[in-house]
Amino acid sequence: MALSSEGADRFAALLEENQEALVGAWNDRVVETLRGRLSRTELHRQTGELRRAFQLALAGGATSLADPSAAELRAQLSELSTSRARQGFTATETAVSVFAFKEAVLESLPDDASVLREYIAFSTFVDAAALFTFDSYVQVREALIADQAEQLLELSTPVVKLWEGVVAVPLVGTLDSARAQVVMERLLQTLVDTGSPYAIIDITGVPAVDTQVAQHVLKTVVAARLMGADCIISGIRPQIAQTIVALGIEFGDIATKASLADALRYVLGKTGQSARKPRER
Repeated sequence: MALSSEGADRFAALLEENQEALVGAWNDRVVETLRGRLSRTELHRQTGELRRAFQLALAGGATSLADPSAAELRAQLSELSTSRARQGFTATETAVSVFAFKEAVLESLPDDASVLREYIAFSTFVDAAALFTFDSYVQVREALIADQAEQLLELSTPVVKLWEGVVAVPLVGTLDSARAQVVMERLLQTLVDTGSPYAIIDITGVPAVDTQVAQHVLKTVVAARLMGADCIISGIRPQIAQTIVALGIEFGDIATKASLADALRYVLGKTGQSARKPRER
Protein backbone atom coordinates (compact mmCIF):
# COMPACT_ATOMS: atom_id res chain seq x y z
CA MET A 1 0.00 0.00 0.00
CA ALA A 2 1.63 3.22 -1.19
CA LEU A 3 1.52 6.42 0.81
CA SER A 4 -0.76 9.06 -0.76
CA SER A 5 0.17 12.72 -1.10
CA GLU A 6 -2.47 13.64 1.46
CA GLY A 7 -1.13 11.01 3.83
CA ALA A 8 2.43 12.27 3.37
CA ASP A 9 1.31 15.82 4.22
CA ARG A 10 -0.59 14.62 7.29
CA PHE A 11 2.33 12.65 8.67
CA ALA A 12 4.75 15.49 7.89
CA ALA A 13 2.61 17.77 10.04
CA LEU A 14 2.41 15.09 12.75
CA LEU A 15 6.20 14.72 12.85
CA GLU A 16 6.63 18.48 13.15
CA GLU A 17 4.02 18.98 15.87
CA ASN A 18 5.28 16.14 18.06
CA GLN A 19 9.04 16.49 17.63
CA GLU A 20 10.20 16.04 21.23
CA ALA A 21 7.66 13.34 22.10
CA LEU A 22 8.50 11.32 18.98
CA VAL A 23 12.27 11.53 19.48
CA GLY A 24 11.91 10.64 23.17
CA ALA A 25 9.70 7.62 22.49
CA TRP A 26 11.96 6.57 19.61
CA ASN A 27 15.05 6.75 21.83
CA ASP A 28 13.38 4.70 24.57
CA ARG A 29 12.81 1.84 22.14
CA VAL A 30 16.16 1.99 20.39
CA VAL A 31 18.30 2.29 23.53
CA GLU A 32 17.08 -1.14 24.69
CA THR A 33 18.49 -2.83 21.58
CA LEU A 34 21.90 -1.10 21.75
CA ARG A 35 22.65 -2.28 25.33
CA GLY A 36 24.45 0.88 26.37
CA ARG A 37 27.03 0.82 23.54
CA LEU A 38 25.91 4.24 22.31
CA SER A 39 25.48 7.29 24.52
CA ARG A 40 21.98 8.65 24.87
CA THR A 41 23.20 12.04 23.66
CA GLU A 42 24.55 10.58 20.43
CA LEU A 43 21.41 8.48 19.98
CA HIS A 44 19.23 11.57 20.51
CA ARG A 45 21.21 13.41 17.83
CA GLN A 46 20.83 10.55 15.33
CA THR A 47 17.10 10.06 15.87
CA GLY A 48 16.51 13.82 15.84
CA GLU A 49 18.22 14.18 12.47
CA LEU A 50 16.34 11.19 11.06
CA ARG A 51 12.99 12.55 12.29
CA ARG A 52 13.76 15.82 10.54
CA ALA A 53 14.78 13.99 7.37
CA PHE A 54 11.53 11.96 7.40
CA GLN A 55 9.53 15.15 7.91
CA LEU A 56 11.24 16.99 5.05
CA ALA A 57 10.78 14.03 2.72
CA LEU A 58 7.07 13.75 3.50
CA ALA A 59 6.55 17.52 3.36
CA GLY A 60 8.15 17.49 -0.07
CA GLY A 61 5.54 15.01 -1.24
CA ALA A 62 7.64 11.86 -1.11
CA THR A 63 5.51 8.75 -1.36
CA SER A 64 8.49 6.52 -2.04
CA LEU A 65 12.05 6.45 -0.78
CA ALA A 66 13.25 6.79 -4.38
CA ASP A 67 11.57 10.21 -4.81
CA PRO A 68 13.89 13.21 -5.24
CA SER A 69 12.46 14.87 -2.13
CA ALA A 70 13.71 11.89 -0.08
CA ALA A 71 17.35 12.51 -1.05
CA GLU A 72 18.30 13.94 2.36
CA LEU A 73 16.55 11.06 4.10
CA ARG A 74 18.57 8.55 2.05
CA ALA A 75 21.74 10.46 2.93
CA GLN A 76 20.90 10.34 6.65
CA LEU A 77 20.14 6.63 6.47
CA SER A 78 23.46 6.00 4.69
CA GLU A 79 25.32 8.01 7.32
CA LEU A 80 23.62 6.01 10.08
CA SER A 81 24.59 2.74 8.39
CA THR A 82 28.20 3.84 7.96
CA SER A 83 28.64 4.99 11.56
CA ARG A 84 26.97 1.88 12.99
CA ALA A 85 29.04 -0.43 10.78
CA ARG A 86 32.28 1.24 11.87
CA GLN A 87 31.23 1.10 15.52
CA GLY A 88 30.66 -2.65 15.36
CA PHE A 89 26.86 -2.77 15.56
CA THR A 90 25.05 -5.52 13.68
CA ALA A 91 22.90 -5.01 10.60
CA THR A 92 19.83 -6.05 12.61
CA GLU A 93 20.54 -3.50 15.34
CA THR A 94 20.92 -0.81 12.71
CA ALA A 95 17.69 -1.68 10.91
CA VAL A 96 15.73 -2.04 14.17
CA SER A 97 16.73 1.53 15.03
CA VAL A 98 14.68 2.64 12.02
CA PHE A 99 11.83 0.14 12.47
CA ALA A 100 11.27 1.50 16.01
CA PHE A 101 10.20 4.82 14.51
CA LYS A 102 6.86 3.26 13.54
CA GLU A 103 6.02 2.43 17.17
CA ALA A 104 6.91 5.94 18.31
CA VAL A 105 4.66 7.46 15.63
CA LEU A 106 1.81 5.09 16.45
CA GLU A 107 1.65 6.42 20.02
CA SER A 108 1.09 9.95 18.68
CA LEU A 109 -1.78 9.06 16.34
CA PRO A 110 -5.36 10.04 17.14
CA ASP A 111 -7.90 7.26 17.49
CA ASP A 112 -9.23 7.63 13.96
CA ALA A 113 -9.84 4.74 11.55
CA SER A 114 -8.92 6.80 8.48
CA VAL A 115 -5.62 7.84 10.06
CA LEU A 116 -4.86 4.22 10.95
CA ARG A 117 -5.34 3.23 7.31
CA GLU A 118 -2.86 5.88 6.28
CA TYR A 119 -0.52 4.66 9.02
CA ILE A 120 -0.27 1.31 7.24
CA ALA A 121 1.05 3.09 4.17
CA PHE A 122 3.38 5.15 6.35
CA SER A 123 4.67 1.93 7.92
CA THR A 124 5.50 0.62 4.46
CA PHE A 125 7.48 3.81 3.83
CA VAL A 126 9.45 3.35 7.07
CA ASP A 127 10.00 -0.34 6.25
CA ALA A 128 11.56 0.68 2.94
CA ALA A 129 13.83 3.10 4.82
CA ALA A 130 14.89 0.33 7.22
CA LEU A 131 15.66 -2.03 4.33
CA PHE A 132 17.65 0.75 2.64
CA THR A 133 19.61 1.10 5.88
CA PHE A 134 20.22 -2.65 5.97
CA ASP A 135 21.51 -2.70 2.39
CA SER A 136 23.74 0.32 3.03
CA TYR A 137 25.13 -1.33 6.15
CA VAL A 138 25.99 -4.52 4.25
CA GLN A 139 27.82 -2.54 1.55
CA VAL A 140 29.84 -0.63 4.16
CA ARG A 141 30.72 -3.80 6.06
CA GLU A 142 31.80 -5.56 2.86
CA ALA A 143 34.04 -2.61 2.00
CA LEU A 144 35.53 -2.62 5.51
CA ILE A 145 36.16 -6.37 5.38
CA ALA A 146 37.78 -6.06 1.95
CA ASP A 147 40.07 -3.28 3.20
CA GLN A 148 41.01 -5.27 6.29
CA ALA A 149 41.68 -8.39 4.22
CA GLU A 150 43.94 -6.38 1.91
CA GLN A 151 45.82 -4.92 4.86
CA LEU A 152 46.26 -8.36 6.44
CA LEU A 153 47.43 -9.72 3.11
CA GLU A 154 50.09 -7.04 2.87
CA LEU A 155 51.19 -7.61 6.46
CA SER A 156 51.40 -11.36 5.93
CA THR A 157 53.70 -11.06 2.89
CA PRO A 158 56.70 -8.99 3.99
CA VAL A 159 59.83 -8.72 1.87
CA VAL A 160 62.92 -8.10 4.03
CA LYS A 161 66.51 -7.26 3.18
CA LEU A 162 68.78 -9.86 4.79
CA TRP A 163 72.12 -8.75 3.41
CA GLU A 164 73.52 -6.44 0.82
CA GLY A 165 72.07 -7.77 -2.42
CA VAL A 166 69.92 -10.41 -0.69
CA VAL A 167 66.20 -10.13 0.05
CA ALA A 168 63.88 -12.72 1.55
CA VAL A 169 60.15 -13.49 1.48
CA PRO A 170 59.13 -15.47 4.58
CA LEU A 171 55.82 -17.15 3.76
CA VAL A 172 53.49 -18.10 6.61
CA GLY A 173 50.15 -19.87 6.20
CA THR A 174 48.28 -20.95 3.11
CA LEU A 175 49.44 -19.61 -0.25
CA ASP A 176 46.44 -19.07 -2.53
CA SER A 177 46.23 -17.30 -5.88
CA ALA A 178 45.45 -13.85 -4.44
CA ARG A 179 48.25 -13.99 -1.92
CA ALA A 180 50.70 -15.42 -4.47
CA GLN A 181 50.01 -12.41 -6.69
CA VAL A 182 50.75 -10.03 -3.81
CA VAL A 183 53.96 -11.94 -2.99
CA MET A 184 55.11 -11.68 -6.59
CA GLU A 185 54.33 -7.97 -6.87
CA ARG A 186 56.03 -7.06 -3.59
CA LEU A 187 59.11 -9.17 -4.36
CA LEU A 188 59.54 -7.73 -7.83
CA GLN A 189 59.11 -4.18 -6.57
CA THR A 190 61.68 -4.79 -3.81
CA LEU A 191 64.12 -6.22 -6.35
CA VAL A 192 63.74 -3.05 -8.40
CA ASP A 193 64.08 -0.76 -5.37
CA THR A 194 67.13 -2.51 -3.91
CA GLY A 195 68.78 -3.84 -7.05
CA SER A 196 69.27 -7.17 -5.25
CA PRO A 197 70.50 -10.04 -7.44
CA TYR A 198 69.34 -12.75 -5.01
CA ALA A 199 65.99 -13.54 -3.42
CA ILE A 200 65.22 -16.24 -0.86
CA ILE A 201 61.67 -17.59 -0.71
CA ASP A 202 61.27 -19.21 2.69
CA ILE A 203 58.35 -21.66 3.04
CA THR A 204 59.12 -22.77 6.60
CA GLY A 205 55.79 -21.32 7.77
CA VAL A 206 53.74 -22.96 5.02
CA PRO A 207 51.96 -25.91 6.68
CA ALA A 208 51.63 -28.04 3.53
CA VAL A 209 52.90 -27.88 -0.02
CA ASP A 210 50.71 -29.20 -2.80
CA THR A 211 50.80 -28.79 -6.56
CA GLN A 212 49.01 -25.44 -6.42
CA VAL A 213 51.41 -23.99 -3.83
CA ALA A 214 54.40 -25.26 -5.81
CA GLN A 215 53.07 -23.65 -9.00
CA HIS A 216 52.67 -20.31 -7.22
CA VAL A 217 56.25 -20.50 -5.92
CA LEU A 218 57.62 -21.46 -9.33
CA LYS A 219 55.81 -18.57 -11.04
CA THR A 220 57.31 -16.19 -8.51
CA VAL A 221 60.78 -17.60 -9.19
CA VAL A 222 60.32 -17.23 -12.96
CA ALA A 223 59.12 -13.64 -12.56
CA ALA A 224 62.12 -12.82 -10.37
CA ARG A 225 64.48 -14.35 -12.93
CA LEU A 226 63.00 -12.17 -15.60
CA MET A 227 64.04 -9.25 -13.39
CA GLY A 228 67.59 -10.64 -13.32
CA ALA A 229 67.48 -12.15 -9.81
CA ASP A 230 68.24 -15.73 -8.78
CA CYS A 231 65.87 -17.34 -6.31
CA ILE A 232 66.58 -19.90 -3.59
CA ILE A 233 63.79 -21.79 -1.87
CA SER A 234 64.38 -22.50 1.81
CA GLY A 235 62.36 -24.31 4.47
CA ILE A 236 62.26 -27.69 2.74
CA ARG A 237 61.43 -29.89 5.74
CA PRO A 238 61.52 -33.71 5.50
CA GLN A 239 57.71 -33.93 5.29
CA ILE A 240 57.58 -31.32 2.54
CA ALA A 241 60.41 -33.03 0.66
CA GLN A 242 58.50 -36.32 0.73
CA THR A 243 55.31 -34.59 -0.44
CA ILE A 244 57.13 -32.89 -3.32
CA VAL A 245 58.62 -36.20 -4.43
CA ALA A 246 55.26 -37.99 -4.13
CA LEU A 247 53.52 -35.31 -6.21
CA GLY A 248 56.26 -35.39 -8.83
CA ILE A 249 56.92 -31.66 -8.54
CA GLU A 250 60.09 -30.57 -10.30
CA PHE A 251 61.97 -27.45 -9.18
CA GLY A 252 64.51 -27.88 -11.97
CA ASP A 253 67.70 -25.94 -11.43
CA ILE A 254 66.25 -23.87 -8.57
CA ALA A 255 68.40 -24.14 -5.45
CA THR A 256 66.58 -25.50 -2.39
CA LYS A 257 67.76 -25.46 1.22
CA ALA A 258 66.48 -26.85 4.50
CA SER A 259 66.56 -23.56 6.39
CA LEU A 260 66.79 -19.83 5.84
CA ALA A 261 70.26 -19.79 7.38
CA ASP A 262 71.46 -22.42 4.90
CA ALA A 263 70.02 -20.40 2.04
CA LEU A 264 71.78 -17.25 3.24
CA ARG A 265 75.10 -19.10 3.56
CA TYR A 266 74.61 -20.45 0.04
CA VAL A 267 74.01 -16.99 -1.39
CA LEU A 268 76.96 -15.46 0.47
CA GLY A 269 79.12 -18.29 -0.83
CA LYS A 270 77.99 -17.55 -4.36
CA THR A 271 78.92 -13.90 -3.95
CA GLY A 272 82.14 -14.59 -2.06
CA GLN A 273 80.98 -12.59 0.97
CA SER A 274 81.51 -13.41 4.63
CA ALA A 275 78.59 -13.98 7.00
CA ARG A 276 80.29 -11.83 9.59
CA LYS A 277 78.97 -8.33 10.11
CA PRO A 278 81.04 -5.86 8.08
CA ARG A 279 83.27 -3.59 10.14
CA GLU A 280 82.07 -0.02 10.37
CA ARG A 281 84.49 2.57 9.10
